[in-house]
Amino acid sequence: MATYAYEAMTAAGKAQKGTMDAATSEDVIKSLRGQGMFPTSVREQKAVKGKTEKLKVAKKKGKGMGFSMPGRVNMKILTNFTRQLSTLQDAGLPLLRSMQILEQQQKPGKMKKILGAVCEDVEGGSTLSESFAKHPKAFDRLYCKMVAAGEIGGVLDVILQRLADFMEKGQRLKRRIKGAMIYPTCVISIAVAIVTGIMYFVIPKFVSIFADFDVKLPALTLFLISTSNWIAGTSSKDQAVPGVVWVMVSPFLFIIIYKLVRKTEFGRAFFDVVFVKMPGVGNLVRKTTIARFTRTLGTLISAGVPILEAVLITRDTCGNWLYERALNSVHDSIRDGESFAVPLRASKVVDSLVVNMIDVGEETGDMDVMLTKIADNYDEEVDVAVGSLLSLLEPFMVIVLGGIIGTIVLALFLPLVEMIEKVGGGGKK
Repeated sequence: MATYAYEAMTAAGKAQKGTMDAATSEDVIKSLRGQGMFPTSVREQKAVKGKTEKLKVAKKKGKGMGFSMPGRVNMKILTNFTRQLSTLQDAGLPLLRSMQILEQQQKPGKMKKILGAVCEDVEGGSTLSESFAKHPKAFDRLYCKMVAAGEIGGVLDVILQRLADFMEKGQRLKRRIKGAMIYPTCVISIAVAIVTGIMYFVIPKFVSIFADFDVKLPALTLFLISTSNWIAGTSSKDQAVPGVVWVMVSPFLFIIIYKLVRKTEFGRAFFDVVFVKMPGVGNLVRKTTIARFTRTLGTLISAGVPILEAVLITRDTCGNWLYERALNSVHDSIRDGESFAVPLRASKVVDSLVVNMIDVGEETGDMDVMLTKIADNYDEEVDVAVGSLLSLLEPFMVIVLGGIIGTIVLALFLPLVEMIEKVGGGGKK
């Protein structure tokens, strides 16, 4: 007697998986057919048992294929894997063989270890979505639910193709926003470094010159000298850390504090509301979030995920507290048998055009198509919003930097005028 893992379809077309003890695989097939099922795959588990035991021992030692390394898998690697798996499935290769091929071609690292563990689970009789769900650092809830829908519907290759397209569009959107932020970030960083250098090296030399001439300094110059002393760490004996150190570490401290505060419910809600309401930036945040949640929801619905579950997954992945609250209201409304569009309109977080298109999608039964059209439209609007934001940032940075440099020049020039007048007056006498 041996144990066999089987996959079969019922007379109603529902997928069925399980294990059965039998002498041969033919006996399993006969038994399944006698129960009115149509077997699609029968695999002996005898060879797998030893591997599974080894895997369990390895996990205990922390060396096994299932060892989960910290951090998330690189999105580009995951997208390539999804695209390749879709291609192999479309070509008709068995799922396990496809996974083994992709696992072998992966470079040593996190993804290779995870795929090794997934291969073991699939070979042991688990579904692909169940195996993926054990590794949330690589395959999030959205990914697993779409794969599960593809397995149930028998269209795994199509679903994986859609998932790869979805991930690529999401990456493209992130790259556009990050690319737009590179220029202002570099300019601001260089400007801060130059101003800090002036305060640390140049201003002290002028201070000694002013002291030699015994000139009465204006308030602006005194403020500049105080700032310079703070940066150099000479403002007082009690100053333990020079200001230049604080200038250098302040960006890192801000990021750390921001991430810690965002971990709290209040902090996340506060920052999300501020970003949405912020002039200039708020428009970009709104369009980006709408594009993300409509594409996510449209992709899930087109994959066959139930609408209630699709809304919950979208809520958890949209990335903004305001939109999470709106989608929560939408979920409650649909659960009570009411409309999708009404609570979304009441939340006032999306434009009327979005609500009207969703309303039409509900009436026609083409919700996924409408959501995808909204996402495509807002992707284009994000490009325009990024360009507009950059066009506003450039003159703003010029004005701010010009004001800072002008203030420094004025603060140094005013005492020099008095010194010249004093020297000129002394010469006439």
